[in-house]
Amino acid sequence: MSALPKDAEAAHTPVRIMPERLDGFCRAVLSAAGADDATAAASTRAMMHGSRLGIDSHGVRLTGHYVRAIEGGRVNGRPRLAVTPMAPATAILDGDDGHGAVVTFAAMDKACDLAGTAGIGAVAIRRSSHFGAAGAYALAAAEAGLIGIAVCNSDSFMRLHGGAERFHGTNPIAAAVPVAGGKPWLLDMATSAIPYNRVLLYRSLGLPLPDGVASDGEGTDIDDPHGVEMLAPLGGAFGHKGAGLAGLVEILSAVLTGMRLSFDIAPMGGPDFATPRGMGAFVVAIRPEAFIAREAFEAAMARYLDRLRGSRTAPGGTVMAPGDREWAEAGARERDGIPVDPVTLEDFTTLADRFGVPLPSIARRS
Repeated sequence: MSALPKDAEAAHTPVRIMPERLDGFCRAVLSAAGADDATAAASTRAMMHGSRLGIDSHGVRLTGHYVRAIEGGRVNGRPRLAVTPMAPATAILDGDDGHGAVVTFAAMDKACDLAGTAGIGAVAIRRSSHFGAAGAYALAAAEAGLIGIAVCNSDSFMRLHGGAERFHGTNPIAAAVPVAGGKPWLLDMATSAIPYNRVLLYRSLGLPLPDGVASDGEGTDIDDPHGVEMLAPLGGAFGHKGAGLAGLVEILSAVLTGMRLSFDIAPMGGPDFATPRGMGAFVVAIRPEAFIAREAFEAAMARYLDRLRGSRTAPGGTVMAPGDREWAEAGARERDGIPVDPVTLEDFTTLADRFGVPLPSIARRS
């Protein structure tokens, strides 16, 4: 818990806003900033995925950043997406420097189409931009009954294991699997110990960082979010594993697509908001029936999850399948509202004034 004085704690206390009001506000603001309907819908869908499931670092707090990117010219708010078939199960999607969400949702739709005929579909993405929570795109496949995988590299902010300079981006990996009669199995992880947007969130909330997740410019661990120069790779003392996974994402997202490596991508935070970042990404969809009968697949998933959730725990411990925490959080937030941190609320107020969009009403304070 924060040790701030009461008045300072109040300044760092989130408010709660109901999901449908946040959704409408973000769409309206992005449209006013110059996004076409598809871009406003897709970028809001991706942000709301983060905010609904408790991935606040990649939720609606990104709205102001996306407005700046569209207005500055970094992101094409009205892209013309182009798909080039390459083989029976593969394609390349050129994003025309559009928002990462509209590009990646379209790529996953194409991957699912390919999987419908070939059993598996893989789409390499070119000329894209920041896409937020990778799980949103893997989940899109699972909601269509397929297994989905999505990866993307990003600008350098993570040191190597034992390193003292920025090398990889946070390079997320996401996978989602449909579950008959239940919520999908959902894995969404950065290959860094935490994503950088969580550092920004901790700054806003006035909280110290957990141990071993970020470093100063010399590669020394620190807990002050204001002094962070680099993120640590996932794995702590075994950070070579996180660095290796980041390298895999780098190969699929940049080497295989012909796009920029992490250390060649312009920083997300600017100062240049006029030049497209030329990012790549990679998505895969797998149709289970191409390998096993649907009934057998569903039965095996059910047995696996039943055994996992019923597994014996250590004293005071609990076990969950990937996605269990997020789905529980989504249910609570649907009922109680989504927490919006003070910096984001201030940003919303500025955006509302600029674009003449009504500020979403506050349900309550957390």
